[in-house]
Amino acid sequence: MDATTASSKFSDVDEYGFKRGEHFDYSNYSKFMDGYLKTLSRRRMKWEAILQQNTDLTQMDPKLKRYIRKGIPGPYRPDVWMKISGAAAAQRRDPDLFRNLLSNGPFDKEISDSISIDLPRTFPDNIHFDTKKQRLYNILIAYAHHNRDVGYCQGLNYIAGLLLIVTDDEEKSFWLLKHIVENIVPQYHSHNMANLLRDLAVFRELVIRRIPAVNRQVDNLGLPYPVIASKWFICIFAEVLPVETVLRIWDCVFSEGYKIVFRAALAMFVTHKNAILACDDIAALANLFRDTMIQDSIVTNCHSFIEAMFSIRLKRSELESLRKVAVLNPA
Repeated sequence: MDATTASSKFSDVDEYGFKRGEHFDYSNYSKFMDGYLKTLSRRRMKWEAILQQNTDLTQMDPKLKRYIRKGIPGPYRPDVWMKISGAAAAQRRDPDLFRNLLSNGPFDKEISDSISIDLPRTFPDNIHFDTKKQRLYNILIAYAHHNRDVGYCQGLNYIAGLLLIVTDDEEKSFWLLKHIVENIVPQYHSHNMANLLRDLAVFRELVIRRIPAVNRQVDNLGLPYPVIASKWFICIFAEVLPVETVLRIWDCVFSEGYKIVFRAALAMFVTHKNAILACDDIAALANLFRDTMIQDSIVTNCHSFIEAMFSIRLKRSELESLRKVAVLNPA
């Protein structure tokens, strides 16, 4: 199928309302979707069966873990995310928290202004998002006043915005955002971003151990890891990778925790090893990370990208050991 035929087969807007880029590869996407749509149909039937058998989802058995890694069907994501993450249980313990936070104004003007400035910048390429901006403001201002150590940090708008697109529910988005910020990536969004800097150092060490030639190339060309990967970690790949790929990553993040963020970051390097090694200068490398890598066929094929993530050998014990070293020896 040629590119013209492929582009006529698909809308220039994806199922979540995001406009496809000018250089979107319709031909490769068509090849991927021909098989993936059949996979989605099979997965949905299997999920219907598992949800009939297990409405709790708080006990992560091998079968449930395997199903989550293969993708949660879109209509089930809001409730499944809430249950597997523990956010639903947290909400039950304090059911009025979100509504009370919204009703306990007036809000801090500086925080409110910062959020308001970022609202128009959040997913401007999404045709539905204009109608969601007030709801996004409610989620972000409520969380800022709930967690005053974090307040509001750029990047939270993308996480909360994508949560709102998926759940179409302010309260669920608030609880899932709370879980991400406090349990998955704590102190990534605080004022000193201490744990973000620590984990970027851990990520570099993982690259050194697994693909040393790639690390040498990155170091020799002089592109710092924080420039490459800060947004990956801060936004958990929202506003970085194609939406379906991000949601497949988030399926696993909500069930397996922070280790998935490292898996996804490592997979970005592993799957693009040859392209990184082919760069001649820092400009080419920066362009690869900024533009090419985040929209090519490797990351658009969310199924094979997730498989690449889980083909990487990575243990939680190694991450915790490296974190301790990074804390003792900060850059």
